This record gives sequence, structure tokens and C-alpha cells, in this order.
Amino acid sequence: MKFTPRHLAWPVLLIAIAMMPASIKLSAQGGPEVHAAAGKLVAETTKPKAKPAKKLVKKKAKAAKKAAKKGPPPTPAKVLFGAAKSPAPLAARAIGFYAKGCLAGAKAIPVDGPAWQVMRLSRNRMWGHPSLIALIERLAKDGKENDGWSGLLVGDISQPRGGPMLTGHASHQVGLDADIWLTPMPDRRLTNREREDLSATSMLADDRVSINPKVWTEAHGRIITRAASYPQVERVLVHPAIKKAICESKSLPREHLNKIRPYWGHHYHMHIRMACPKDSPGCTPQFAVGDDDGCGKEVDEWIARMKRIYAPRPPAPEPKVALPKPKPKPKPEITLADLPTECKAVIGDTSPPGPSPVADVTKPQAPAKADDEAENAEPSSAPPAKKPSIAGHKK
Repeated sequence: MKFTPRHLAWPVLLIAIAMMPASIKLSAQGGPEVHAAAGKLVAETTKPKAKPAKKLVKKKAKAAKKAAKKGPPPTPAKVLFGAAKSPAPLAARAIGFYAKGCLAGAKAIPVDGPAWQVMRLSRNRMWGHPSLIALIERLAKDGKENDGWSGLLVGDISQPRGGPMLTGHASHQVGLDADIWLTPMPDRRLTNREREDLSATSMLADDRVSINPKVWTEAHGRIITRAASYPQVERVLVHPAIKKAICESKSLPREHLNKIRPYWGHHYHMHIRMACPKDSPGCTPQFAVGDDDGCGKEVDEWIARMKRIYAPRPPAPEPKVALPKPKPKPKPEITLADLPTECKAVIGDTSPPGPSPVADVTKPQAPAKADDEAENAEPSSAPPAKKPSIAGHKK
């Protein structure tokens, strides 16, 4: 048993009382003078001794020396991958999970095609696994020929070497995710400036929980269900109101509705996610979507929750005293050490071997919009619970 000064306090107190002069009046219970003296003695006995200033200085110096030995914190992975201007000259493969990985041997989709145009060129996020690029080109042609869709406006795919991005998405890291705007392509070539400034059209009505019938058409539903019909596509993320409209349509095919998943944001674009390609053994798949078409309880729960969130509320009374809110602790940055080991070879030397595929765009990259942030909470590779909850079941 370890003894501390507190264990010795009472024996010392008893000895002190025995040696007190008779002038101190003692009663059977002990008078106030006794209690005061006892309290003072206990306090003096148990009070921790202050450390000498020299010891404190030495301790701080030791801590500083230890921190200096560790060196500066590692560079965030988003800085390394965000600086890459060209793809890694390696065999094409997706490495890791959609929200924690990288991309080797990426291919850029041409800025202009027979049925597509790439938007936000300054971001340089037009890169993907060759299989995904081929799929986007096929979707553009099929949609124009069969679905009455004039052409695709292609949003973010991935960076030249994948990996975390400086702004926006948490996913789009392995070259298997693509954002396709729900704005039909115009019948002319957009200028580079227009591709930076043009805003995508929201499909939502003013209540933010239902489709705007003045904007939404059956052609929108056809191009979304077309994307879901390809066997390589693992899922297509859309706003719950869009999922509801597709479910209620009497003319759209229903064979692949299980792949069309409701999720936050995605009211101005659809998010196409490919399954892991056969040439990418290091790719981590997401859990399967299941066979249920999602047109019953699931989508109804999403709509009900959105109605609760966006329902008009009376203004809250002002607090009498505005207390400062504590700042939330920032999430630790993902570093190269957190990514699959192969990503070290992928990031390698990021200096571009030649000119950028987009040489005439000078506008700096704009911060991601709120709807880009909405898809940052990506699912883990673990299977979902039997009863999905829209609060925690991330699609």
C-alpha cells in the first residue's frame, strides 16, 4: 500500500492536541478553537508542495525537445493529391474504398464529345478509371438516341490521381464516381467561362421536399433509369423527391429501381457509382443495395423526415444571455499513411510531363456548394442493419 501525506495527518493531529497548552478550552466534542487548529494543521500537512521554477522550466524544455524530434505534422493527403496535374503512369486500377483511396492510370474524358460537355474545367476533376469514362460516353450516346436527352453536362469525376480533394466530396477518390448534371446539354458548345459560371438547375419545388413539375420531365427519369440499367453501375444517388417521382411514374422501367438510392443533396445532379472493376483487386466494394425497389417505406421515411426538417417554425425566443458555443473539434486530416500502401507509388512525382488538358481556364477553383458537401458522408464497407434508418444509414 502506498502511503501519502494524507495518511499521516491524523496521527500528527492527535500528537499536536496532546501537546496543546491548557489555556485552550477542550470540551467532550471539541470546541471551535480545536476544530480551527485541526483544520489548519490538516491543510498544511496535505497541501501539495509547489514545484520549483527550475523544475518547471526543465520540464517544458524537455517537452519542446520531444516535439522537435517528432518533426512537423505530415502533409494532408488532399494537398498531395490536389497538387497532381497528371495521372500516375501505372496500369489502370482503382485502389481502396470510394472515400479512402486513390487511382492509378486514370483517363480524362474529352472536354467535348458528340453528346456531352465537361463542366467546371478549372477543377481538373475530369479523370476516372477507363471503364467509368467509357460508361459515361456510352450513357451520353444512349440517352441522346433513345431517351430524348440532348446530351450530358459532366460534373466532377476524380482528380488525376484520385485521392482526397481539397474541397467538396469525401468520395470520388478511386475514379469510379461521376456527377452528371440534371440540366440537359444546350445545342451549342459552351465557352470555358460559361462552364465555370453556369449553375445547374434544381429539380425541387419551393417546399424543398417535392419535385417542381415545371422543371422535371419524364426525360429526366429516363436518363436516370438508363444509368441504373448498366450492369457495371453499382448505384445512382438522387434526392429523395426525385426517387419518389421515379417510383410514381407509370411510364419508366422498374427493373433497376433498387439501384436508384435516395440521399441528401443530389437535387441538381445524379451521382453514378461503378462497382469495382475486375482489373482492380485492391478496390474495396460497397455493400450491395439489395433487391427491394425502395419505393415503399424507405422513400416515404426520407420524405417525412425532410418535411419535418423544412416545415415552417415560429421564431425561437431570443436567449437572455448569449453563451458562446464551444468550437467543434476538427476531424483529423487524412494523410498518405491512412490510405492503402499502393497510393504511395501512385502519388510519387506529381510534376506534369506535358501541358494540362485545359490550358485556357484561369478562374480559380470555387469552394464546393452545400450540396457537394452533402455527399461527403459516405458509407462504410460494412453491411447495413436489417432495418435501415435514414438518420444513420448512409447511401
